[in-house]
Amino acid sequence: MDRPLDHTALIKSLPPDTKAALTARSDAAGLRHLALYLAALAACTAGIALQLPFWPLLMLPQGILLVFLFTLSHECTHQTPFRSRWLNEAAGHFCALAIALPFVWFRYYHLAHHKFTNDPERDPELEHGGRPETFGQWLLYLSGWGYWKGMLQTLGRNAFGTINAPYLPGRRHADMRLEARLLLAIYAAALLTLLISPVVLWLWIAPLLIGQPVLRAYLLAEHGLCPAVANMLENSRTTFTSRLVRFVAWNMPYHAEHHSFPNVPFHQLPAFHAITQAHLKSTSRGYRAFTADYIRQLSH
Repeated sequence: MDRPLDHTALIKSLPPDTKAALTARSDAAGLRHLALYLAALAACTAGIALQLPFWPLLMLPQGILLVFLFTLSHECTHQTPFRSRWLNEAAGHFCALAIALPFVWFRYYHLAHHKFTNDPERDPELEHGGRPETFGQWLLYLSGWGYWKGMLQTLGRNAFGTINAPYLPGRRHADMRLEARLLLAIYAAALLTLLISPVVLWLWIAPLLIGQPVLRAYLLAEHGLCPAVANMLENSRTTFTSRLVRFVAWNMPYHAEHHSFPNVPFHQLPAFHAITQAHLKSTSRGYRAFTADYIRQLSH
């Protein structure tokens, strides 16, 4: 059996025509996936708005679909879901509004994460103390409290404070400031509508809060329990899961593959996985298995 390669050697070993096929972007593939995603979200929204029988139960799938727009936003930072740049930009800003994740800011935050993946000193995902190390920290993490607090602080700082993170280019500070101010204004207006109707609460705010723990559990598997090494096939985890989860997460459970070759769009990741699977170092047989492993690690 061939010796496993690290991600750099693996990418170098790919023939040019294979690389070209893997990195081919498609408006049709992206729009088809987005249409199905939005149709599912619209069905949940309609059920809640019309207060169909047992409508409160729909807030869980509604929340999951809303918070997992994070994975689309994440893909849009790489300009890969669609071939057309304007579609990537439009989708990214749509997600920003839905989940309070400012897109201009997030692009540079996320690219820094790719550059310094799992580096405790330079990965921005670890700049506030890293991942949960106790059971109490894990429960707090799952609640989404850290995310909502962090995004409120980021929006406030970008809108009215000093933007000084080393990974945020000065030439984009004005855009980040405008983006944050617009988002805060829209959120203020949305909250004011609660004085008239609870629609925003039931269709958006409550589902976001309900769905966030599911996203947190999913995201923890991407790099949790992975070593702080340079090899992307080791510092990032591929989680084997169902087709439904891969659909909702835009194929990002193939996360080691994504980090190894970020130019591969979501719809080509299964093909790239077929190439990388013999070289993967960090994998889990589903999110339940990963969570069980993480809890065992916390107990030690």
